[in-house]
Amino acid sequence: MRERLGIAGSGVIACGLAVAAAESDEVLLWARSDDAAERARARVVKTCSKLEGYNPDRIRIVTDLDELARATFLVEAVIEQHDSKTSLLSGLGELARHAGTDAVLATTTSSLSIAELAAASGHTENFVGFHLFNPVPKMKLVELAFPPEATVQTRRRAHEFCKTLGKTPIEVPDAPGFVVNRLLFPYLFSAVELMSENGMEPADIDSCMTLGAGLPMGPIALLDYVGLDVSQAIGESLRVPVPRLLLELVESGSLGRKTGAGFYRYD
Repeated sequence: MRERLGIAGSGVIACGLAVAAAESDEVLLWARSDDAAERARARVVKTCSKLEGYNPDRIRIVTDLDELARATFLVEAVIEQHDSKTSLLSGLGELARHAGTDAVLATTTSSLSIAELAAASGHTENFVGFHLFNPVPKMKLVELAFPPEATVQTRRRAHEFCKTLGKTPIEVPDAPGFVVNRLLFPYLFSAVELMSENGMEPADIDSCMTLGAGLPMGPIALLDYVGLDVSQAIGESLRVPVPRLLLELVESGSLGRKTGAGFYRYD
């Protein structure tokens, strides 16, 4: 079955997924406002310009949620907040019901309960946690987490859709942080605590891990890349103590790359 992808959201993950899927087919992406739609278009064009074979013209950005009614694979990709996600998923569930489709409903959450989000959607049997990694066009893993009610067909379609995107799907438990973030964020936060304790510069901490452990990106730079507000939300979901320095940066509005400043400054 060839899925028609509809994405509800216009942030980094939403636009990254749109670009990855548009390599082979048309994609619908919903933004909440005209301003958000303009920012999404600019992000999509910029991302596609860095990649070969990716066509931004295959991505249609809309501001009317009803436009997603013809999608067969609906992905919620908004801010990592429970209320925001459940509200939108409820709307997507109603949309699918009114359209009379058997659409798969997916969420890109990285830390929230899949069972609770599925219940909010009203489509537990067609629901999947669809955890993508940034930058989406390049990262190969998708963590799939299903509620107990998910049908065999839903599971099969989710796996097959990942493969059409060129991704490797791995089923993971419906537990906070799934696998990657559950292992990753205690490490990232410990790097911040170490930096606070010994006064080292972020670049020196990062160089130790890239040069000494062979990692592609150091822990401090990775936190900035993920977004410090997102990192805080993940840490709280995991019940891992969030470093005070990170909390202070979030409070000041310095959220990492997306705001131009975090642990590093970005021009």
